[in-house]
Amino acid sequence: MTADALLLLSFGGPEKPDDVRPFLENVTRGRGVPPERLDEVVEHYLHFGGVSPINRLNRDIIAAVESEFAGAGIELPIYFGNRNWHPMVEDTVARMRDDGVRSALVFPTSAWGGYSGCRQYHEDIERARTAVGDGAPALVKLRQYYDHPLLIAAFAEAIVAAREQLPADRRAGARLVFTAHSIPVSADASAGPPADGGRLYSRQVAEAARLCADAVGVEDFDLVWQSRSGPPQIPWLEPDICDHLDTLAAAGTEAVIVCPVGFVSDHLEVIWDLDTEARDKAAELGLGYVRVGTPGTDPRFAQLVSALVREQSDGAAPQRLGSEPLYGAGANGALCATACCEPPRRPGR
Repeated sequence: MTADALLLLSFGGPEKPDDVRPFLENVTRGRGVPPERLDEVVEHYLHFGGVSPINRLNRDIIAAVESEFAGAGIELPIYFGNRNWHPMVEDTVARMRDDGVRSALVFPTSAWGGYSGCRQYHEDIERARTAVGDGAPALVKLRQYYDHPLLIAAFAEAIVAAREQLPADRRAGARLVFTAHSIPVSADASAGPPADGGRLYSRQVAEAARLCADAVGVEDFDLVWQSRSGPPQIPWLEPDICDHLDTLAAAGTEAVIVCPVGFVSDHLEVIWDLDTEARDKAAELGLGYVRVGTPGTDPRFAQLVSALVREQSDGAAPQRLGSEPLYGAGANGALCATACCEPPRRPGR
């Protein structure tokens, strides 16, 4: 495909206290999230001044990709749009049309399959093009990249760096624990095309964790989950990171290295759930604790974006290390396959 631009499409986040409640209402609309849980998450954001780091981090990624493009001879302007907060993707696509962009590639800040991690980005693209109407550019979403060698290498180097932060006498016995955002078990069951048996999200996360552990020479590790937000009666992927810390401490573990393999950048879920709640829990249990950095600020992440663009523009062969199915690419909101990543059922439906 010949593209005129690249659109970085992300989740969005508040940039001042007055943004927090309306942002969270956008995120949770129709999901049956209890009001008290929403109040709790509002306080998490206010703990950091009502500002999520996600928009700033995405702008940093864009600056790094612009530099990478310049060095690689890729002449594509980069636009920034969000699902849940400004700059909203509908407004960005309208600006792209007004700038004369006829076709663009779309890089999502999620490496995964599943409804929230993949299909919802297709829906964002379709919604934005419909809102813009005549003259809206063609938008082609790039593929999932959970096992890209550059992503795995960035995480692996960050794991090694994190381990060095532990006291020397605790490094050898430190437990490597990978985390990713929990989702409802039913949503995971429907992740991916039905022909592939579902659970594409948790399978890809598990494969990425294995690849990272292999890269640093660790054979035995744990995969846990974090940041659940739904009604308590709905089962989500478990165990939760804080519950798992209890289990590790009871088993005599002295230190943990926590790698947020499910996150591209230090979003609020990372700096609250891991740098605040889990760190405090580890301190309470007497566990040594260190959190691995996310790859968004690593130069290899910008190189990854460039490599995915090359796959589309030049027909370059996909670079990957894993064996789980890989989907995600599609034009103008088209799904990867029939009934792929069906939306989760809402309460009362």
